[in-house]
Amino acid sequence: MEFSDLKLPYGTSLQLQVTNSVGQPERYTARLVGAVPGRSLIFSVPRPGGKLVRFRPGQKLAVRLMIANGIGLFAAVVEAQTTEPYPLLYVSYPEAVTFKGIRGATRVTVNLPVTTTNRDDLGGAQTSGFIADISTSGARLELRDAIVNVGDTLSIEAQVRVAELKRQLTVTAVVRSRVERSTQERSQELPAVYGVEFTERDQDALLVLYAYVFAQIVEEQMPHELS
Repeated sequence: MEFSDLKLPYGTSLQLQVTNSVGQPERYTARLVGAVPGRSLIFSVPRPGGKLVRFRPGQKLAVRLMIANGIGLFAAVVEAQTTEPYPLLYVSYPEAVTFKGIRGATRVTVNLPVTTTNRDDLGGAQTSGFIADISTSGARLELRDAIVNVGDTLSIEAQVRVAELKRQLTVTAVVRSRVERSTQERSQELPAVYGVEFTERDQDALLVLYAYVFAQIVEEQMPHELS
């Protein structure tokens, strides 16, 4: 797909990945400021912690952005960075953009600490654990105590991060299956593993859930090396 086909509005959020001096990936958030078709793209300069990131001419970038129901990816090369009158980053115009669609059932591996409460238990049995993988429709839940049975309704609470924002995630789910534990789960003393389906209807809660899941998908699919 051609970059011009995206028809991106100025201000669109982008994720930039570079490789540091020791070969490790570093990721920053920037915004599209302008474009000279066939010549250059202009981005805002990332400011993690309020400090401008310094890029060097010739440095390779992998650029990723959310597009409707998928993710766009293209390679670029830094041309220049300016500080006056505004901090701006000029990069090469992409020859093409690769698009990867995201289905609602796409699962991503995470290790998210959670607290769960059995809403069908009169005593409100509660335990801690982890979400091992997650999609917008469900998750694999690893608990320290077997407080639920198949068919029970759970409340799941966690602190999640989306970009630089921290939010409280609270969703309702139904236990659909008891899953056999892996060797890793046995070693971590997580005796109760379940497949759950999200049944949350609150729109604010769903917004946090979807934002977290899609952010994790973007993170997982970001290439680890720049070609």
